[in-house]
Amino acid sequence: MSSVIRVLLVDDHDIVRIGVRSFLGGFDDIEVVGEAADGREAVDLTAELAPDIILMDMLMPVMDGIEAIREIRDRKLGGRIIALTSFATDDKLFPAIKAGAMGYLLKDSTPDELLEAIRRVYRGEPSLAPDIARKVLSELSNSDGESKPTPEPLTPRELDTLKLVAKGKSNKLIAEELFVSEATVRTHMTSILSKLHLANRVEATLYALREGIASL
Repeated sequence: MSSVIRVLLVDDHDIVRIGVRSFLGGFDDIEVVGEAADGREAVDLTAELAPDIILMDMLMPVMDGIEAIREIRDRKLGGRIIALTSFATDDKLFPAIKAGAMGYLLKDSTPDELLEAIRRVYRGEPSLAPDIARKVLSELSNSDGESKPTPEPLTPRELDTLKLVAKGKSNKLIAEELFVSEATVRTHMTSILSKLHLANRVEATLYALREGIASL
């Protein structure tokens, strides 16, 4: 990754894109490389521009944010996605997690929270607004779930890794804290996701929060 974070803005409201672009333009380490007004355009521009970060609105015409995230993932186009939503009760929130977005942010978040989310996700660290995390945890606790964790328990080292993932640590930082290699951390993560039937680090974070392994 380069030293400048290349961002694609995706929102069907011109005024939102103008405001976010204006704010991000004040930082030397961030460059807005493109804008899209719907999910279809977002997928096409992701393929063309290869942005580092995609700020993705959830409710849009032509193709909504969930479909766009899934297509970007399925086509392996790259770019880490931050899902933007107007309400913590947005019914597209949990599907966004399943689709693979790494960050979730309310549109009424402060500019500093937006900036921090972009930088965190760029570093490979999940970013969940507390209100959104609580909403998803509530939904998870009220759901039977499609699959249950395997009977095989996590090892002590896997639990240590999961706790640090839930704190938003990247593989590099986890490796430094546990005095192991990044390859070892990746091995632990693969095992954790397999044992718990989880799709990604964000789901692992939510699992840790729900089970009391970590706290908000």
